[in-house]
Amino acid sequence: MKIEIWSDVACPFCYIGKRKIEKAIERFPQKDKIEIEWKSFLLNPDQVTQPNKSSEEYLAEVKGWSLEQTKEITANVANMAAQEGLEYHLDKTVVANTKKAHRLLHLAKTVGKGDEMKESLLKAYFTDAVNIDDDAVLLELGKKVGLDEAAVQEVLTTDKYESEVDQDIYESRQLGVRGVPFFVLDRKFGVSGAQPDEVFDQTLEKAWAEYAKTNPVLELSAGNGESCEVDGNNC
Repeated sequence: MKIEIWSDVACPFCYIGKRKIEKAIERFPQKDKIEIEWKSFLLNPDQVTQPNKSSEEYLAEVKGWSLEQTKEITANVANMAAQEGLEYHLDKTVVANTKKAHRLLHLAKTVGKGDEMKESLLKAYFTDAVNIDDDAVLLELGKKVGLDEAAVQEVLTTDKYESEVDQDIYESRQLGVRGVPFFVLDRKFGVSGAQPDEVFDQTLEKAWAEYAKTNPVLELSAGNGESCEVDGNNC
């Protein structure tokens, strides 16, 4: 069963939500039959990258908050992240446009490295506080998860996978997604935001029950009896 997750790299609740769905799947009896696909979403498509400005400073400016008020709000978010085992440095995170990072994610998906790339990008932004719109940073992140260097360079120097990012965003609009993270289970059930753990558990169970109606799964009894194998052995 597929779970599609729309999220943005610069969304603090998206990293928290990633941990929550991972924990729910780990608890789920059919966890080995669950597939996750990461979908792109741009909270601010026109964001101008500002390497010398932290997210706290940026938020204070655009929201009209005092820096003290902003620090209090971001501290609460960091505490939420800590409860999921994540380390946030929101006083150091770099204000950056995320579209290039999303295009790199699409490259990673083509070779089965989507989840590793998503994790790497989120960690780079929130924990390591590096500029995820910087070509050198993205090249290094891509290489670390095992992507071909030439393929990463092509993404960084062209508009490759831009249409795939745009298609994800179009799909999100069709589904009525207004905020992220947004989880779609088997295209029948949705979870909006980093909800309490029980919401993920309950929705996963309901989605699987529906999925299993048309996709029956054989449950094997313990052990293996004598049988003929497809290559002719044991016959």
